[in-house]
Amino acid sequence: MSFRVQPAPVPRPNRCQLFGPGSRPALFEKMAASAADVINLDLEDAVAPDDKVQARKNVIEAINDINWGNKTLSVRINGLDTHYWVRDVVDLMEQTNGRLDLIMIPKAGNASDVYTVDAIVSAVEMEKKREKKLGFEVIIETAAGLAHVEEIAASSPRMQAMSLGPADYAAFMGMQTTAIGGLQENYHMLEDPMEGGGARAKHWADPWHYPTVAIVAACRTHGVLPVDGPFGDFSDPDGFKSQALRSATLGMVGKWAIHPSQIGLANEVFTPSEAAVTKAKRIMEAMAEAERSGAGAAVLDGKLIDIASVRQAQVVVKQVDMINSANAG
Repeated sequence: MSFRVQPAPVPRPNRCQLFGPGSRPALFEKMAASAADVINLDLEDAVAPDDKVQARKNVIEAINDINWGNKTLSVRINGLDTHYWVRDVVDLMEQTNGRLDLIMIPKAGNASDVYTVDAIVSAVEMEKKREKKLGFEVIIETAAGLAHVEEIAASSPRMQAMSLGPADYAAFMGMQTTAIGGLQENYHMLEDPMEGGGARAKHWADPWHYPTVAIVAACRTHGVLPVDGPFGDFSDPDGFKSQALRSATLGMVGKWAIHPSQIGLANEVFTPSEAAVTKAKRIMEAMAEAERSGAGAAVLDGKLIDIASVRQAQVVVKQVDMINSANAG
């Protein structure tokens, strides 16, 4: 273990982030009543340029008037390469009643991007004498964002979450795909040639593996929640679940939903199963018994367990305890 203890992320569930365009206020009440942990009202890609100003007004009104319960409420502002984002931030800060929890910064390329937004948010907070400090989440969706992922994760004490945006990431990386997330038909390897010239089976790999691991490592180093981004084909629940299972296995805590049908799938994947919790508690109990007897390891179901096994088990138990606590509240 490093001498410098890695900070823990904010203790809140983030299994599913449900997105809705700011230009469609008819969706907001349904989003508030959904089972998503995080609600993201979108001012960026999901809103046409001619609708940006009205969408901002819609979102501000919704933040103030709708009962969002105990959900984490976030707004994705427009990109820093547009003229919309400054007014997004200022109006959200000056015209909302304190219910807003997060601002999502799209296409973050370096720590300076986050600092720029932070400076404006901090100034308005001081002016308004707000005690509640607004949090940040960012999307890694450019080559620069991936190259500077760790400095972005460490860029501000406001940082709470970081997501992978596969569509823009693919575009900025020059990837030959138009799909949003998921496996890619051409990203495969062939088996070695078979004697007799038989057909060679394809083996598909995950094209999002590297950015996912990079984001998780940066987030875990700096106490930020790593989140998987969208899966565009909402008519393919099996594909969504497969992608979510891969990202959960690699350490991400949740996934975006761009359609209500994806909410339950995300919650299912990122909520530890009853069997997983039972096994985790058995590991912790077995190790506690081993420690009482002076042993540094134990055997459970024919497998060796040690302190590293306990750390893995604690992740599972803490996650489900946090979810249960949030649901009870």
